[in-house]
Amino acid sequence: MAVSMAHMPPASSIFSMYASISASIMLLQTMMNQLLPLPAQRFLLSLLRRLFPRRPSHSTLLIEERDGLSSNELFSAAETYLCSLLRPDSHRLKLTKRPNDPSLSLRFASSHSIPDSHRGIPLLWRFVNEEHNKHNKPHLDERSHHPDSEKRYFELTFTKESRDTVLESYIPSVLARAKVIKDQNKVVKLHTLAGAPSYSSSSVWDSVNLEHPSTFDTLAMEADLKKRIKEDLDRFVRRKDFYRRVGRAWKRGYLLYGPPGTGKSSLIAAMANYLKFDIYDLELTNVRRDSDLRKLLLRTANRSILVIEDIDCTVDLPDRKGSPAAVAAAVEGANAHLHRPRDTQFTLSGLLNFIDGLWSSCGDERIIVFTTNNKGKLDPALLRPGRMDMHIHMSYLTPDGFRLLASTYLGIQGHHPSLPEIENLIKMKNITPAEVAEELMKFDDVDLSLNEVLNFLKSKTNEDEDDTKTISEKDVEVGVAKDQVTAHDSDF
Repeated sequence: MAVSMAHMPPASSIFSMYASISASIMLLQTMMNQLLPLPAQRFLLSLLRRLFPRRPSHSTLLIEERDGLSSNELFSAAETYLCSLLRPDSHRLKLTKRPNDPSLSLRFASSHSIPDSHRGIPLLWRFVNEEHNKHNKPHLDERSHHPDSEKRYFELTFTKESRDTVLESYIPSVLARAKVIKDQNKVVKLHTLAGAPSYSSSSVWDSVNLEHPSTFDTLAMEADLKKRIKEDLDRFVRRKDFYRRVGRAWKRGYLLYGPPGTGKSSLIAAMANYLKFDIYDLELTNVRRDSDLRKLLLRTANRSILVIEDIDCTVDLPDRKGSPAAVAAAVEGANAHLHRPRDTQFTLSGLLNFIDGLWSSCGDERIIVFTTNNKGKLDPALLRPGRMDMHIHMSYLTPDGFRLLASTYLGIQGHHPSLPEIENLIKMKNITPAEVAEELMKFDDVDLSLNEVLNFLKSKTNEDEDDTKTISEKDVEVGVAKDQVTAHDSDF
């Protein structure tokens, strides 16, 4: 440092040089003003700008797929919008055609650039897809044996002078355009957990098109109940501002309970087709920890239906009613917990927090549906409003429900001689819609089909009479046993 300073000119020389250059510039400017007319000055300056153009400075916005644990709405909107600008002759794209989709689907396969413009402002989008640990030894998940995750993002480049216009006008227009495209091309999806999901990646859910054709018009359900369900769904969808005003998460819970074959799955499909909401089918037996459940929730989209079927059979949830049997079960469960692997930590508390705790507010316009064949087995904590807001009893077939089935399957709109007898038998017996629908599918001929249903109901009547006799005899034996236990307990 001392050597370099020794060779530096003195400060007085630097100031003299600066003064000389400044004086020369001022002299040149004075000469131009005195010798050249104003039009000539402007022409000369314009020529200099063309010969030595000033390179404009640019700004770049980075739009990542995820914002921490949450999905980035702007990334999804940008992907939807830019995919509408893709051309089949573009370099390296994913091209898919799903069953029943009206058109081909183009998606980004690797890094890709797309130009765009807004109000005369040139814009350049660049899609980037990179794997974590790409240049290092990949860390493999013990279950999936795949790289931990991938990072996908967009880069939007524009001139600095247009920054305000891009943020205040262009970005909102992309969001609005993406919403229109999604509404026009909406195909309801059915999502299921990936075979070996890595909860740190974005590929937790696999999806297919929902092919279930069920609608409220085809459901064999009482008309009044269908009307109340549709009104409740419509009310939920339009009350975004209401939920925010009262300080509640914009979600709704439904409990569908009743015997097997009464149409619980068909009702879920009808709800999805009615609202155009995707379905996420959550199999709780694949969830090992409460933290995994939270991550799954964060990777579900808004405007979706999360379905947990057979909640009473899917997992072993502890009984918290405080009975001696419950206490014993809790002690046994605690002892068993000591011998479980440390990563098996899925609890009822975690499920409750998943439904209406703080994590449940990480998303909007979501519906949670539980199904069960035995409502009495569920913990009361699951049933309260805020978790399961509307309880829908899926009952056995009624005469009105049968008329709808006859209309749907056989095209019967008015009276038929066999209908009164069939309806009378339906009133007397517990018959599920699935059982009758199966009989209606056996023949194309109306008379043959109705006769088959009539024979089925009559045979069902004989079976029920035999079962009633057997059950009555068993009830006597059970009653005696109960009396004996009660007397024995009273001795203590």
